[in-house]
This record gives sequence, structure tokens and C-alpha cells, in this order.
Amino acid sequence: MTNLRIGVMYDRDWAPEGLPEFARRAEALGADDLWVVEDLSWNGGVSAAAVALGATERLRVGIGIAPAPLRSPALLAMELATLARVFPGRLVAGIGHGVREWMEQVGVAPRSPLSLLEETITAVGALLRGERVTLEGREVRIDGVKLVHPPAEPPPLVAGVVRPRSLELSGRVADGTLIAEGHGPGDLENIRALLAKGGAGEGHSLNVFAFACVGEDPQEVARTLHPHTEGHGAWLGRPQEEVFTVSGDAAGAAERIGALRASGADTVVLRFVGSEPLRQLEAVLGAVER
Repeated sequence: MTNLRIGVMYDRDWAPEGLPEFARRAEALGADDLWVVEDLSWNGGVSAAAVALGATERLRVGIGIAPAPLRSPALLAMELATLARVFPGRLVAGIGHGVREWMEQVGVAPRSPLSLLEETITAVGALLRGERVTLEGREVRIDGVKLVHPPAEPPPLVAGVVRPRSLELSGRVADGTLIAEGHGPGDLENIRALLAKGGAGEGHSLNVFAFACVGEDPQEVARTLHPHTEGHGAWLGRPQEEVFTVSGDAAGAAERIGALRASGADTVVLRFVGSEPLRQLEAVLGAVER
């Protein structure tokens, strides 16, 4: 079993000016990763990643996730290449379909989300490897583009996807998969099977977001999590009580992280709710066997 990476999300609702200090403190506590969010009307993922990388020395920073419809593959590759050259080995780039309603809101919803995501990941990956790319796809068209400054170490491209056909796509073309909050150990077994069906090998990473709340009072933990698991359960189409969380006291939270690891997670990224997220992170890191 590979070493588990434990990361922390910088929540989209937190002001961007707080990101540098948060990233530095998370690094000092021993977190392996910090993941930033790109949702329409919140913060830009590439710019937030640049802020976090510039504020730290060791921390790996993930973009979770860049919506493919909002991003020209050539421009996205240029942005990622810049970060990967300046901060080699410290970037993970998540790319996903984007929320359909948001993509429609800004007039970029594709005819075929599956084709767009596959063509985007394929094109961005080839550009980052220094290849000259020509692609006449269903959604993406590129004619002879080659990066002048490709990175010596291309960052892994991970697909942020949920549905079965998208998971197979990720197994086929991405370096890893990013799983949204609420998915537990039982889900990961099925997800691994779908990734393998798409062709994912042993090197394909499985990165899992998880709502997290750590405290000594079980009732207070439950109250704090309730609005998050309620809304997310509706999005996932499952009862609220089946929305997986990393929660409880520090030992209990560590046990739930261990269950994700045993089911195939390579990285667990904690999305803390409630007060003092860095204190909660410190408690979890102190309780997890790594």
C-alpha cells in the first residue's frame, strides 16, 4: 500500500487574501497537499494555485477543478506549464466538465461534455509534454500548436468526475481521478472498477475530497455538518445519512481516513466545516498513521 497523502481544501467561501497565510500554516502542520477551488463566480483556480505555491516551499497544490468549457486547452496548458516550471513537482491540475447550469449561464456549454473533456485532457497533456498538437475533434480544434516553454516535469492531470462514463473516460486519458465530497469506501471500490474498465493502470491516482469536522462533542459535530451533508446528499441523489464524512473526535476522523485509504484512496483532501479549520487539521494529522 502506497503512502497516503493528506491534504486540505481552501474553501471557495474563504476570502482569497487569506490563502497565503493559510497555506503556510497548513504546510507547517505537515499537510501534504492544499487544494484550491474553481467554481463560477468564486476564485480563479490557476491564480489561486499560483498564490499558494508562491507562499510555500514544499506543499503540493491541486487545482480542483478547472471546468473544461471555460478554458481554452492551449491557454490552460500555457498557464500550467508556467507554474510547473517555476514550482516543479508541486502542481496537480484537475479538469472537469463544469456544472452544466453554470456553463450555460456564460454561454459555453458544449454539445458533448464527454468529448470536450477527453479532447481537452488529451490536448493539454500533449502540449505539456512538449508535443506539437493538431487536433480536429468534436469540440476542440488545434492546428499545430507547440509550447515554447514546456515543463521538464509535466504536472499530473486528474479528471474531476462522478458518473460512470466519465470515470471510464478518466481511466482512459487522465493521470488520476478526483472524487467529489460525500463518497465513501464502498463507492471507491466501484469507482476503481470503472477506472480500470477505462484502462487505468496502477499509476492512476485516486484523490478524494471529504467533508470534515473534528470535535469532542458528537452532537455539535453533527449540527455543524448537517447543512453541508443535506445539500450534498441532494446533489449526489442519496440520503443525507449516506453522505460520507471524515468526522468525530480526532481518532474517529483518522479511522475514517484509514477506511478511504484501505479502499484505494491515494490522497484524501479534507474540506473542513466549522470553526478553526487549521486546529481541526492539526488534530487529524496528529491522529493519522502515515
